[in-house]
Amino acid sequence: MSEHHTCRVIVRGTWEGLTEDARARLLAEAGEHGMPGMRFTEEGTPAYEPAPLRHFSMRYVVVSDAADGEEMAGAIAGRAEGLLCGLGYRFRGLGSTVTDLDTMKINRRSRSRR
Repeated sequence: MSEHHTCRVIVRGTWEGLTEDARARLLAEAGEHGMPGMRFTEEGTPAYEPAPLRHFSMRYVVVSDAADGEEMAGAIAGRAEGLLCGLGYRFRGLGSTVTDLDTMKINRRSRSRR
């Protein structure tokens, strides 16, 4: 039986060639997708700032086999690309990063630094 890890995947890109309709939809929903709304979910959560409407990220949380981190990043990027294209949003420069929460090193403050 393989070991499962919880990973956070961030897919980043740049809006490009948005139609007026797509731009209007993004601006109308910007309040839900700014800093306060940033969270990691299984279905993916978009995050972007309305001014200027330029860069975006999609944030995912995934539980998978410990050895699948890099493959998972590519699969999640594909999922994000499909979602964005399905909504009619144009973009470029899509890339993704994976952070395995189960292997992440946490630096604790020493007593002398408190």
